[in-house]
Amino acid sequence: MAPVATAETTNGTSNGVFKSHAPAKVFNPFYSPPASDENDGTYQFANYKPRFPDIQWEPLREVEVVERGLFADPEKKALLVAATKVQHLTPAIGTELSGLDLRQLTPAQKDELALLVAERGVVFFRDQDISIRELLDLHRHFGPLHKHATTGVPREPGLEEVHVVYSDASQRPDTSSFAKIDLWHSDVTYEIQPPSTTSLKLIEGPPYGGDTLWSSGYALYSSFSPPFQKYLESLYAVHSAVAQADGARAAGHTVRREAVETIHPVVRVHPATGWKSIYVNPGFTRRIVGVPKAESDTVLNLLFHQISENPDFQVRFHWERNSIAVWDNRVVTHSATFDFWPHTRHALRATPHGEKPISVAEYERSGKVAKDRQLEIWKQAGIALPDSGNLGASSTPRGYND
Repeated sequence: MAPVATAETTNGTSNGVFKSHAPAKVFNPFYSPPASDENDGTYQFANYKPRFPDIQWEPLREVEVVERGLFADPEKKALLVAATKVQHLTPAIGTELSGLDLRQLTPAQKDELALLVAERGVVFFRDQDISIRELLDLHRHFGPLHKHATTGVPREPGLEEVHVVYSDASQRPDTSSFAKIDLWHSDVTYEIQPPSTTSLKLIEGPPYGGDTLWSSGYALYSSFSPPFQKYLESLYAVHSAVAQADGARAAGHTVRREAVETIHPVVRVHPATGWKSIYVNPGFTRRIVGVPKAESDTVLNLLFHQISENPDFQVRFHWERNSIAVWDNRVVTHSATFDFWPHTRHALRATPHGEKPISVAEYERSGKVAKDRQLEIWKQAGIALPDSGNLGASSTPRGYND
């Protein structure tokens, strides 16, 4: 956690200058801060503000997970025909579905949603009246629900499986305590079975700002040369919960389950699509196993910067109240923009466990072949595949003419 500092708040204005009657706490938004209770009497969603219970949970153990995308109609007719509009937002990632009520999905439509999210990385819905308890029930279809060891849960009892995202005027982001690249992450990748088909519902948001960006691990993998892809497929990396637990303790909160560090493959295969995805992130990946530190730092630095900086891999979503994003944590990373202070941004997350990450070698041991998403899309479209042996051989000048 960042140190507490004083800052001006927007209790009132005079001649365009903000005046403060109380100091604002400055915090690192990567860790969930406690919520103030100043507006509890008037705030509609005060019962969903975060609390930090002083309880202890047992360490997580492996549990059986059924990949629902494997049961889906590959054409996803039940889901897509029911939508009034299907809008792909970029070639690599992101689709928005209109005209669907997530409360009304049939089991077949839920399976098709799991496959669509696995293929497109993240799918967006607007104007969803589904309650948080109904959202939890929806996500139990995809797997057993995760309970976070350190971040806030709603004040309302019985919602320990909900992760609360909450910021208001009392919590001013301290840009000296974090770099923007550090906020990119896939949720709790340090767990032995990290999340799969995850959702976040915005219940209160700023009039502008507070967007979320997602970056495709499929597209990142596809962007590299075949020799480098093979090299990455051979690597494993350490994912750590230690910094997040230390931040919680520094804030005076109980760490409800002891921090773990887990080794996962750098390239994992999605069980429903069979596509290869880079599986590292700046938030939780600490080092590559079995290589010199200089090599580990160089490789991770390349991957982290491509995740955070390459717009060809990304989609950006502007939230409205009752918007929902459903993303596959196995194949995308994400980060919010913290440009909305002093406005309130309040959202609730449902997070099912997925399978243990599967390496390319492990996936192919059963006789299946893991695939490059981009190459598969080109094949389906009848487009000639690039000659990887001639990468960089062209002498034709290439200009930027936008």
